[in-house]
Amino acid sequence: MLHSHLTTLNAVSLVLNTFKAEGLSSEALLAGSGISAADLQRADTRITTNQEMQVCANAVALKHDIGLELGRRMHVSCYGMLGYALLTCATFGDALRLAIRYPALLGTLFELSLEDDGERVWFVAADYRESPAMAAFNAEFCLVSLKVICDDLLGHPLPLLATRFEHAAPDYRDSYAEHFDSPLHFGAKDNAFAFDRHWLDQPLPLADAITHQAMAERCRKQNLEFTGRQAWLGRIRQLLSAQLNAAPGLEGLAQQMKCSPRTLRRHLKDMGSSYQELLDELRFERAKQMLCEDQLPIYRIAETLGFSETASFRHAFVRWSGVAPSQFRPH
Repeated sequence: MLHSHLTTLNAVSLVLNTFKAEGLSSEALLAGSGISAADLQRADTRITTNQEMQVCANAVALKHDIGLELGRRMHVSCYGMLGYALLTCATFGDALRLAIRYPALLGTLFELSLEDDGERVWFVAADYRESPAMAAFNAEFCLVSLKVICDDLLGHPLPLLATRFEHAAPDYRDSYAEHFDSPLHFGAKDNAFAFDRHWLDQPLPLADAITHQAMAERCRKQNLEFTGRQAWLGRIRQLLSAQLNAAPGLEGLAQQMKCSPRTLRRHLKDMGSSYQELLDELRFERAKQMLCEDQLPIYRIAETLGFSETASFRHAFVRWSGVAPSQFRPH
């Protein structure tokens, strides 16, 4: 998906740590993501949301309600500078409005907003555009983590008046009560929870004007960096996606990006990626799409993706996904 953007390793590390307690190796969870063990050791590694979603999809395959558990572990301290900026806001409302201003730093896949109906305020997560198969997971993860942030900011649980989800009620809907102590509605127009509007004016216990000013400025600069990188990466992905049948190589891509191969290589490395990893990711995305939606024989899919031999494509697909293309294709 060309709108894929950059994010941190926070969610991926959370998934790995959650399953580590159950004795599951990281290899199974990282399968097909292009994220290596070395990437996990670098605090500044940036990955795409597609890579993050592959890890999450692996997790959901092992445990369907994992979105709720992961969201519960996403405390405000997980968000780095943004977390400190939120904690030091003057009021609860100031903090929520700041969080909404920097979705890239929050790492959300939704458009966040506050809707005030005069008595209640709805914290809304809408306009999801990623994989439909992961919609319920992402909604659960998003809303639970937002609720945890609210609780952390106030220093106590935020009383909820209602909660709604866009997806149909899952077979584990009883688990939702542990996270949302309010009437639950499924099949709604969006994902949201409501609270009494008076909480917006609630002073925060850790408010500090000086620290907040410094953290807010650092958030502004980091957001510029993130969005600038995302635009740059989006251009690269767009160019490569249009040339998968005859990839231009690092030098050719650098020429198209109007920079030197050395500069391109360095920028990709700074984002925790490389030319080959990006090409593999795009080929994997297109391969999955073609295997699921098209009736083309596998040798034609291999040709479309720029593989000179079908065997090379098969080996690559097994490396990316853990299964052969014929096994991945729905029967």
